[in-house]
Amino acid sequence: MLEFLNIPYTGSDPVTLGICLDKSRTKEILSFYKIPTPKFLLIEKEEDFNSFDFPLPAIVKPVAEGSSKGIFNSSVVRTREELIKEIQRVHNVYNQSALVEEFLEGREFTVAILGNGKDARVLPIIEMKFEELPEGVLPIYSYEAKWIFDTREDPLDIYECPANINEKLKSEIEKIALLTYRVLRCRDWSRIDIRLDENEVPNVLEINPLPGILPDPKDNSCYPKAARAAGMTYVEMINAVLNEARKRYGL
Repeated sequence: MLEFLNIPYTGSDPVTLGICLDKSRTKEILSFYKIPTPKFLLIEKEEDFNSFDFPLPAIVKPVAEGSSKGIFNSSVVRTREELIKEIQRVHNVYNQSALVEEFLEGREFTVAILGNGKDARVLPIIEMKFEELPEGVLPIYSYEAKWIFDTREDPLDIYECPANINEKLKSEIEKIALLTYRVLRCRDWSRIDIRLDENEVPNVLEINPLPGILPDPKDNSCYPKAARAAGMTYVEMINAVLNEARKRYGL
């Protein structure tokens, strides 16, 4: 609506927002540009179940959800029977295609980016400390981890910011995150989820061009946490995004 009315606004345009919501389309673009991302397969209909073979372990996700919706402990599958069961669950519960993705066992990070073009910069990198999850819970940032185990009343100490990583890995993560940001034509700000593969190569999991920005530090919201680590207050963070949009419009 803002595009139709020629009203300036912050953030990415409708094309980028739509592409980033569709995990498979995002990964197709990343693959074209040779940006590391886990191997994947889109299962659109039930008759596809018996016509594909995919290396295990894998993780099964709804193709077009955010905030970890549809991703549970059971989403990580290690047998074909578990794989088919999870695909059916996604089809039946969310009425959409299932994304089957190679499950990477390495460390996971989320990267907040602010700015545009050559001035886009990475804020302090956040690492997920999965060892803080309850015993028996898999090391993934699932719906349970985000919304059930981690509460304002009993918050998990699940984020480390800045991440405790060496300069080489930090540089690799920043390079891949910024390249992803530019290839998908993100504007003003975004948050990019990254996980290491068995060779410690950063792989892009997904892009959040409209990142969550809960204001209370008790809410464990990633983008504001990275901004605070960069020395910004919440108000300064909001104004920084606004100013990036103003510069982009020439205002």
